[in-house]
Amino acid sequence: MHPLHLSWSCAIAGLLAGCHRVPAAEAVDAAQAYGEDVVLPPSSPQLGSLAVEAAEECDNPPLHLNGRLVWDDGVTVRVFTPFAGRVAKIAADLGETVYCGQSLATITSPDFGQAQANARKATTDLQQAERTVARMRELSAHGAVPQKDLQAAEADLLRAQSERQRTAMQLANYGGSSDMIDQAFLLRAPIGGVLVEKNINPGQEVRADQMLANVPQLAAPLFLISDPQRLWVQIDASETDLPQLAPGQTLQVHTRAYPGESFAGELEVIADCVDPVTHMVRVRGRVDNQSRLLKAEMFVLVDLANHGARSIHVASRAVFLKGERHYLFVEQLPGRFRRQEVRVGREQQGKVVVVDGLRPGDRVVTNGCLLLEQVFQAKG
Repeated sequence: MHPLHLSWSCAIAGLLAGCHRVPAAEAVDAAQAYGEDVVLPPSSPQLGSLAVEAAEECDNPPLHLNGRLVWDDGVTVRVFTPFAGRVAKIAADLGETVYCGQSLATITSPDFGQAQANARKATTDLQQAERTVARMRELSAHGAVPQKDLQAAEADLLRAQSERQRTAMQLANYGGSSDMIDQAFLLRAPIGGVLVEKNINPGQEVRADQMLANVPQLAAPLFLISDPQRLWVQIDASETDLPQLAPGQTLQVHTRAYPGESFAGELEVIADCVDPVTHMVRVRGRVDNQSRLLKAEMFVLVDLANHGARSIHVASRAVFLKGERHYLFVEQLPGRFRRQEVRVGREQQGKVVVVDGLRPGDRVVTNGCLLLEQVFQAKG
């Protein structure tokens, strides 16, 4: 809950509970303030309008955070083309299970044809260099050519071998062969999985720079292959949630699509920085989706199990905001109340977690804190 809401809730409670019997002016006149303490005389009718409750030490309640389901990058690949060209054939359809190395599409590419031609030329040059070296060695054995000519021919042979190896490996990396220069590049699946996204059509012109450093927000991949049984859940947590978060923590995912069901998961990563725009901390978990009911890009509600020590809880209306600080009043003796600064955490179900500034069992004013604050400001 936003701190301003705490202040307003306290204000409303104070007005309703503490100001309907005796005018505030009378209470201020009768009360006294000593340092951080506000003292109401025993005869003050205002004492009867104050409500005091003991601060409780309780288990941390489950955190309820918003999240979004995304593909698990550990089993996901976004497929782009390394060559420019025209789509001649599409060999896989959306939702199909593909295996590693399976052809997804055929692209007619002059650039790929050039790579085939370079490999073919390197093979021819190597054969020519081998014949030249064999001839030069034979002539050198009979003293017909100087030794330096033989050495130059052998150097040319080494260069031809290196070029042949380079072009052959380059072509092999793309699954091509120099046996035929057909300019037909087969775009293959780098991993096995399910084809969950397809952004390609027959006759479409594609380019290598569509990849744009593999950033799908800038350019959609031609194919996206993943395992739908494994999903990540991206969670936005506030700074006050961090003490209750830890890797390995169990979580439950809920979605409006299946209101009666929950899906188990585990917290994996907590970001080391705060988003400068939203000022939220990015938290990532994994969720089991064996049933494949959950879908990527779903908005979900995530319940995170308790983690860490027990914490102190008070009624949210007991805490009020002055400037950028939170305060409450603690009863020291009957009629004597101390204004105390506290550090608060998340508010849920009418209770707020007090992180610092309060001990279990302290008697906290829950109704009438606005009147006590008015006395403190007037008499302090």
